[in-house]
Amino acid sequence: MSKKKSFVLRIDPETFKLIEKWAADEFRSVNGQVEWMIFKALKEAKRLKERKK
Repeated sequence: MSKKKSFVLRIDPETFKLIEKWAADEFRSVNGQVEWMIFKALKEAKRLKERKK
């Protein structure tokens, strides 16, 4: 199992509510949604290294 880094994220309540709704629509937790959003942004910016299969 891979280790995950924990950190505090300060976010305004309105933005949090929007992410919370989006997460619920996708059947994810808010944490899972934020992880997915970051992963997607990194992928689109071509910041991820190719994973070896």
